[in-house]
Amino acid sequence: MSIATPGRVVNRLIEALPGKDRSRILGHCTPVSLVFGTVLCEPGQPCPQVYFPLTGFISLVAVVGAHPPLEMGRIGNEGLLGATLLLGVNTAPLRAVVQGSGSALRMTAPQLRRELRDSPAVRRVLGGYLYVLMAQLSQTAACTRFHQVEARLARWLLMTHDRAHADHFHLTHSFLADMLGVQRSAVTIAAGKLQRRQLIRYIRGEIGVLDRSGLEAASCECYASGIGNYARFLP
Repeated sequence: MSIATPGRVVNRLIEALPGKDRSRILGHCTPVSLVFGTVLCEPGQPCPQVYFPLTGFISLVAVVGAHPPLEMGRIGNEGLLGATLLLGVNTAPLRAVVQGSGSALRMTAPQLRRELRDSPAVRRVLGGYLYVLMAQLSQTAACTRFHQVEARLARWLLMTHDRAHADHFHLTHSFLADMLGVQRSAVTIAAGKLQRRQLIRYIRGEIGVLDRSGLEAASCECYASGIGNYARFLP
């Protein structure tokens, strides 16, 4: 199971559009780099631009007081940042920060609003993605409450693997602890268990996926549920 697109890396939402709509969208887009750590929008603030990732990924994180940010959702080349425009809302509910360097196509929010107004195909394809994103956010909330750290870490690594387009990525224990909302020691224990099972290799912040199928088996059911939503509602 994977949401990654084999071969040529594209944005799946744009690729799913009919030819004329796809060409028009691409004509309004500008290629940009996604630089690790860049904050693309803040909660409650207007979103003047939307992003269709090609490589790399964007995390949607909740910010509560002085607590470390907690990841609620992930956007890779299956989606876009700015889906609330489909609801007529031009403000972000969560902070969006680049957690995996890569590239994206960027267009202005007013231009996407015009496309949503004028193109039934754009509304249909992006509407399916909005459902998938909402399901991902609610699934993450339930996962955080009910599932063990080891299973949640396996799910998080699988979601990263899907969007990183590589078997190796840099992730420190401190960073993972913040994203999962647990103590660093809990991540150290969980990562150690996955490594002893030879599912991953972890050396000095570098994580390599050794056994994708085994990692899926170690994950909670939330990962498979998310993949099912992608299969039903996204091309």
